[in-house]
Amino acid sequence: MLMIRMARFGAKKKPVYRVVVIEKERARDSRNLEVVGQYNPLMNPALVKFNYERIAHWTKVGAQMSDTVARLMKANPAPVAA
Repeated sequence: MLMIRMARFGAKKKPVYRVVVIEKERARDSRNLEVVGQYNPLMNPALVKFNYERIAHWTKVGAQMSDTVARLMKANPAPVAA
């Protein structure tokens, strides 16, 4: 099963997260299929970037979002094209 979840990068006590598509059974920072976003909680305000088209593609294929990624997506909805 595929999951859209966060992988931790960055230095000690300075986390930066990548939102990745990965097999559910793999370790948190192991090889992923695709990077679909970025989250930096240390910036003010926190940096949240998503590739909404790719996330939509992966969810159509059957990937499930983790609770944290779903919460971030809800708080930062896709921009509406004018």
